[in-house]
Order: sequence, then C-alpha cells, then structure tokens
Amino acid sequence: MATVKLILEVLFIIVCIALTVIILMQEGKSAGLGAIAGAADTYWGKNKGRSMEGMLVKLTRVLVVLFIVISAVLNIGSFN
Repeated sequence: MATVKLILEVLFIIVCIALTVIILMQEGKSAGLGAIAGAADTYWGKNKGRSMEGMLVKLTRVLVVLFIVISAVLNIGSFN
C-alpha cells in the first residue's frame, strides 16, 4: 500500500508542476481595445479550439480533473 501512495504522490507533484506551467503559458482573456473594433471575430478567434490556446485550455481541464481526483484519493487514503 505504501508503494501505491508513493506513486500517487509523485504523480500528484508532476501534475501540480505541469498545471502551473500550462496555466502560465496561457494568454490573458481580456480582449482589450480589439473587442471594440470587432477584431475578436477573426479566423483565430473563431477556431480557438483548434489552436495552441485551445489545446492548452483542454489540457488544463484534464490536469485539473487529475489534480482533484488524486488529491481526493490521497486524502481518503490518509485516514488509514
């Protein structure tokens, strides 16, 4: 059982570091003055899900779910 806990702890640390890096790599959500002129409706604005930014958002969601699940499992396992 100690081996499983150690593996989960190492995985948790890796997920935490990856989550921090990916969040810092993302662009800000404020549109600035470009939104006033309608610049948000460009090709990259409409196809954001297929761009690098869209991939980072999806990866962030996956890592957040992993973070919550692993932290819950480690917390439940600490009562033994």
